[in-house]
Amino acid sequence: MTATATKTLEATLAPPTAHKEQRLQRTVATYRRALSESFESGADTQTAVNDVVTSYNLTSYAKDALKNYVPQLRRTYNASELDDDHPVRFTNRGFRIDHSDDRAHEFCWRVPQAGRGNAFWIPLRINPAQESLWAELLGGDVTVGEFRLQEHRTTWVLHVTVEYEVAEPEEPDDPTPVGFDIGESKLLTGCACQDGTPTQPYIYDGGRARHLRKEMFTTLRRLQARHAAEWRVDERFDHYQNALTDIVEKVSREAVEYARQFENPVIVLEDLSYIREHLDYGKWMNRRLHNWAFARLTGRIEDKARDAGIPVRFVNPAYTSQTCHACGHLGSRSSQAAFRCTNDECWVTEYQADINAAANIAGRLNPWGERCALKPHTDDSPRDGSACDSTAGHRTPSPKLGQTTLAAFQS
Repeated sequence: MTATATKTLEATLAPPTAHKEQRLQRTVATYRRALSESFESGADTQTAVNDVVTSYNLTSYAKDALKNYVPQLRRTYNASELDDDHPVRFTNRGFRIDHSDDRAHEFCWRVPQAGRGNAFWIPLRINPAQESLWAELLGGDVTVGEFRLQEHRTTWVLHVTVEYEVAEPEEPDDPTPVGFDIGESKLLTGCACQDGTPTQPYIYDGGRARHLRKEMFTTLRRLQARHAAEWRVDERFDHYQNALTDIVEKVSREAVEYARQFENPVIVLEDLSYIREHLDYGKWMNRRLHNWAFARLTGRIEDKARDAGIPVRFVNPAYTSQTCHACGHLGSRSSQAAFRCTNDECWVTEYQADINAAANIAGRLNPWGERCALKPHTDDSPRDGSACDSTAGHRTPSPKLGQTTLAAFQS
């Protein structure tokens, strides 16, 4: 069984000649005028956008990309205004590259230009780690999606979206579910469940990422209020984005390494497809949470797990942070880090809240397993009072209260 993986290839254009620089600048300026006019006109269909962009001196690849993108801005992203630094988008029909071992820069890109015979070639500085995918582009082993041209101060960057087939890891017969909870305080919390018992939890603190996001918001707002030069704003934005990207890459790598230590691991993640739409914690907290790309971290974990041969499954995120992983009752969080079970008959008293959530997520890999013993009464709740789709199955109460704090796990 195979799955389709998506990746964005990045290359920096070799410094262009003065003439090619002018043509690149003209392409960007024309594209952004067409984008702005299409958006301001209120066009929300491909036909309406086509009526606007027809008169612009752009290639059909750029115009077709605009016809797809502008309606998305309206319908999918619900955008109310445009950024000033939109990249130039082209459909995949216009993508051409060339390769030769005899050149200093082996790969060259054919820059689409309006008018027959006006396109020109320019060398690319590719990421060495992506060289194999660039080579497969030549052989047609990968599918090219949209590609984008972006100016970053004194350099030009090309992004190419590609799709390729990879082997889909099969779920083992006796899996060890490893749940991961993504959050604001603790950026990532992992917990494996062996025989329904949380085992060797993993926590990556979110303090550094939280500080960077807060500092980025404050810094950019101050620069804009002072009417700072655009290059200065872009430089600061790129600085923070690169720092956050480094964190995402490090955390996702550690997550997969954590899962690999268990026998037959299956990574279990929350399906956060609609998290932004359901967040309503007030303006200040919403901004903090919306600025953190939950899907970005989830996607990188999924990509790295697939490369490592570890299956990934997604489960319903409802109440994972509010439910006791042992008995399934709704509890309370007296603080950000502490979960308290309100069931007097449960052995859990106080639990590290993020580990409890990760254990819940892991348990949902097989919510209808044998461990869910049912009452022979009028309802079909498990014998211990939990819900059948709770995280872990029935556990015999321990003779004395367990030490269920984070310190106990770490020891």
